[in-house]
Amino acid sequence: MADPMPVIDDLRAESEELDLLVAELTPEQWALATPAPGWTVAHQIAHLAWTDHSSVLAVTDQNAFAREVENALTSPGDFVDNGAEEGAGKPPAQLLADWRAGREALEDALRAAPDGARFPWYGPPMSTASMATARLMETWAHGLDIADALGAARTPTDRLRHIARLGVRTRDFAFGVHGLTPPFEEFRVELLGPSGETWTYGPDDASQHVTGPALDFCLLVTQRGHRADLALRADGPDAEQWLDIAQAFAGPPGKGRAPEQEPEQGSEKKPGQGSRQEPKAGSKQEPEQEPR
Repeated sequence: MADPMPVIDDLRAESEELDLLVAELTPEQWALATPAPGWTVAHQIAHLAWTDHSSVLAVTDQNAFAREVENALTSPGDFVDNGAEEGAGKPPAQLLADWRAGREALEDALRAAPDGARFPWYGPPMSTASMATARLMETWAHGLDIADALGAARTPTDRLRHIARLGVRTRDFAFGVHGLTPPFEEFRVELLGPSGETWTYGPDDASQHVTGPALDFCLLVTQRGHRADLALRADGPDAEQWLDIAQAFAGPPGKGRAPEQEPEQGSEKKPGQGSRQEPKAGSKQEPEQEPR
């Protein structure tokens, strides 16, 4: 059983870094459009606050969470957007305070959770470590959307390790959500982390491989970057197909971002040349929550 404390620590650090980005924004900056259609910076933070609130209920009051799910089922295609819209309508100072209080409450609840606990969710139940990983993934992905809107640069950290691992674990989910049969064999995945360490997943004698920067892989599986703009390499037909459909969040296939530059007619599609950022965020293979 994975110790959840390291990922909870990293979730806190990721949240604090995003807090620094938004803490001093003007009302005009809160209203800036982000890459998620129809969502402003305020919508992005409101979505994080809304999901933190739902997560707290799942951990601490499962009856109340069940009622939340019942309410969501009355508008299954809209409840995520509705939650963001409601929060985005608050004054920025109140929205910021609500987000801070909610993420603090969630951290306390996760740290106090008993060993082996599993919590209900809109998809399959989650462990403490899985929930913290899902929240970190969302915080990072929505933070990229906000940074894009503000024209701010974000420095990647080794906290990406958690998102990369989730991206690998959700391989079969990505095939399934596209109506495809997952490959029987595991792939070898080798990713270069921001600190220079190589992170490896899968058997070293696998016949199909994925290699590249960990940042690019995380951008791909959260659909914040288009494959054509990322320096990822696939060896093997199934690995090649996976990179075209990968997603680490639950729900139907996401549209993702368009490539920054369309390849010229007649030119060969390249695995990518840069590290770019952009989706919407939320199983046990294990896309627990949905980056919008």
